[in-house]
Amino acid sequence: MAKPDNRADNVEHLQQSIQNTEQNLQEAEGYLTEFASEISSEERNRIEEKNDRRKESIQGFREEVKDEAAHSKE
Repeated sequence: MAKPDNRADNVEHLQQSIQNTEQNLQEAEGYLTEFASEISSEERNRIEEKNDRRKESIQGFREEVKDEAAHSKE
């Protein structure tokens, strides 16, 4: 039997995901700043690309939070 769709804590989980992703983004940016002269251009590009994906994920999470809020009002 399928589990019922319990959306009660979706916003909480999404907000936690936003916080975790933002923290990872900030740590990576700090790493780039601190070790800029010591890392290769390939590593810098890899980290920057990953940060771009993190920013996209954060935006997606925020859109999901808005969707959840809209569904909870229905």
